Amino acid sequence: MGRTVRYEIMGPLRVVEGEKKLTIRARKIEVLLTVLLVRADQVVPIDQLIAEIWGEDPPRRAIAGLHVYVSQIRKFLRRPDPSESPVQTRTPGYVLQLGPDELDFHCFERLVGEGRNHLREGRYKQATAGFESALDLWRDPLLDDVCHGPILEGFQTWLKEARLECVEMLTDSRLMLGRHRELVSDLYQLTTEHPLREALHRQLMLALYRCGRRADALHVYQAARKTLNEELGLEPCRALQDMQRAILTSDDRLELQVPA
Repeated sequence: MGRTVRYEIMGPLRVVEGEKKLTIRARKIEVLLTVLLVRADQVVPIDQLIAEIWGEDPPRRAIAGLHVYVSQIRKFLRRPDPSESPVQTRTPGYVLQLGPDELDFHCFERLVGEGRNHLREGRYKQATAGFESALDLWRDPLLDDVCHGPILEGFQTWLKEARLECVEMLTDSRLMLGRHRELVSDLYQLTTEHPLREALHRQLMLALYRCGRRADALHVYQAARKTLNEELGLEPCRALQDMQRAILTSDDRLELQVPA
């Protein structure tokens, strides 16, 4: 394997080197490498690695098995000089050193951060491009059949939340660019999949209002309010209430403000 590779864990684990895309079929080895990548450049203790691979009931020879799996990962990530392996033994466990290699979720975080800055500064085209590039890194299914330990479960939860936040910011950017008509169907689907995500309801209401569908926009509010009451015993947040009030009064601020 050459010196520079790309690790991808926003979906089934694979290691990309040039035109080659390598995967691991053995589940426990896949779990181990994924955990080391999630904690890249950090030492992961042996007991945590065992918990990720075997859960709460590891076999008696779990440590010996772990050593075998580490050896197999080193072969998989082979380097011309064995001492240059990215997986190193460090008390009290192991560490995967990224060095010049890339990790897809690090790229995702960078692109989202850049997009957020563009959005904050009113550069909506650049923000849209950044968020779209970030979401393009997402590959389904996401780790679902390997996440049984706290490290991978926590990472999966974080990644799904980060993706939703990216989708919401991308939608805000597209709304600012006047792309409300193309957003309506996607937002209906998203609010169905994430009924407690109030930002999505607010965005759907605005998109419908700008499409001349004032009654539908108000219906979205009532449906969201009913769901929040039934599921959480809560009233809609201030932003959602403000959107309903603005639609009821046909507030001029809801009209598309063409960027300069």
